[in-house]
Amino acid sequence: MDNLLKLLKSRRSVRLFKDKNIPEEELREIIDAARFAPTARNIQPWEFVVITDKNILSEIAGFGQNASFISQAAACIAVFSTETNYYLEDGCAATCNILLAATALGIGSCWIAGDKKTYCPKVNSLLYAPTGLKLVSLIALGYPQEENSFKPVQKKGLNDLLHWERF
Repeated sequence: MDNLLKLLKSRRSVRLFKDKNIPEEELREIIDAARFAPTARNIQPWEFVVITDKNILSEIAGFGQNASFISQAAACIAVFSTETNYYLEDGCAATCNILLAATALGIGSCWIAGDKKTYCPKVNSLLYAPTGLKLVSLIALGYPQEENSFKPVQKKGLNDLLHWERF
């Protein structure tokens, strides 16, 4: 349990990546962890697209103003979900599992918003997403350029945000 808590506390958003490919077996392991995310009524509405082609990564990077670093990533995972009552919650839970699995493997990651963003139709079209799937998130992946990418950062104190029974 201590290892899990350490992992949770060490995950950081990484936007600077080394020019190094991620082995396919590690990408599969990351997606395998995503499929174990909590899901309402066990519907498991998610679908995942792993992108490693540099041309596609560069095109996606051009869609969003805060996503330019995707072009330098070794991979990007697009998390899609069928439109269910809880597609966003389920897709976000899978996204969190992706972020944590990547960290456990020493791979840096950064969550880029999907749902309701203006670039969603462009990503859907580029990746040939079937009609009815919603883009929940994009996750850039790569080995961190900076050696201390997983060092602790300043967070709000527990006593600043924890309340018992009422505010």
